[in-house]
Amino acid sequence: MTFFQSIWLVFEIFLFIAYLMILFQIIGDLFRDKSLNGWVKAIWILFLVIVPLITAIVYVIARGRGMGQRQLEAQQRARHAADDYIRSVAGSGPEGGSPVEQIARAKDLLDAGAITQAEFDKLKADALR
Repeated sequence: MTFFQSIWLVFEIFLFIAYLMILFQIIGDLFRDKSLNGWVKAIWILFLVIVPLITAIVYVIARGRGMGQRQLEAQQRARHAADDYIRSVAGSGPEGGSPVEQIARAKDLLDAGAITQAEFDKLKADALR
């Protein structure tokens, strides 16, 4: 294999991987789109199998703007879900939550005998600060 054949092979592999990435984006977008019914999705998938390159180009031209909007919405939903989860977990830690929650947890520890009155007073003062 000559040097130029090697370069050409690398270029072909690059194009194939790029095509696969576009194909998976299209399939993901098809299943993410709630406005299309199942038959239309099946027809798009069928054409992606029969005439893949032309169908991918037509799909990106015809539905590219909505594809970007749906991707952005999915990312925002995922970010909000992650933020909500982080807030819920952070709120349950020893430093997290409102001052009322911190004092209530400290009172529970005092009632259980896990901490002394002096430690409770210190935790209460820290929570109110």
